[in-house]
Amino acid sequence: MTTQRRTLIAAAAGGLALGLTGCNSGSSTPSSSTPMPSATGTITIGVSTDEPGVSLKQGSAYSGFDIKTAEYVAGKLGLTPQWVPVNQPDRITALESGEVEMVVATLSITDERKQKIDFAGPYFVAHQDLLIRRNDEQLRGPEYLDGKTLCSVTGTTSAAYVKANFKGDITLREVPTFSECVRNLADSTVDAVTTDDLILAGFAATPEYKGLLKVVGKGFTDETYGIGVKKGNTELVGKINAALKEYISSGAWKDALDETVKPSGYKIPDPPTVGG
Repeated sequence: MTTQRRTLIAAAAGGLALGLTGCNSGSSTPSSSTPMPSATGTITIGVSTDEPGVSLKQGSAYSGFDIKTAEYVAGKLGLTPQWVPVNQPDRITALESGEVEMVVATLSITDERKQKIDFAGPYFVAHQDLLIRRNDEQLRGPEYLDGKTLCSVTGTTSAAYVKANFKGDITLREVPTFSECVRNLADSTVDAVTTDDLILAGFAATPEYKGLLKVVGKGFTDETYGIGVKKGNTELVGKINAALKEYISSGAWKDALDETVKPSGYKIPDPPTVGG
């Protein structure tokens, strides 16, 4: 990214009317608590597209908790979000290359990722869990995975955690998307899917899988979600953190979760401390 473009982004984050390059301009329906942009500038935001209740694209429309979070933050910056679909393995490189200016895509804050990008937040804490078939009474937690085939998404902390911490006879199948993992589970070609419980609950609640799949409900990690920005953009991090603090204190954070995630039966946790 050129010096001139970085200057434009920093100014836009302060709410000035600057037109930044974007793509895929599908939009969700903002809630009454979502601040409206005060200018005509845009900001490119990398998002997932196949996480029901969290970040889902249907046609040209986007919905879910991550989408509402990104809309709120962008509104506080005085900007209109321009959605850019990013696959899980490509979230970091999309920021590094300048393809997007923010990533809001269930991106866990880790020390390894902090070497490459900066984080604002956190804005949510999820827990890694297992999704299984509803009639499976044996797979009651990760300690029962010996001899099983487990599916996860390439480039996620979930796949890395399984590789590092469960040394039994576990076959780990890594695929590009969560929806592919879940289809494999429903087709009985894998025994379980692992990722964050927030994402798994969304899939279990969809009409296609409701009554067929269930979340084990024994989370075994903390996954602290942050908003990713390009390394060194501390000014933007500060502005996003200020927006997230207001997002939580105003009640808009809980409203967004109640609307998008709570219908799945997921128990809404207390909010995290932003900047903590």
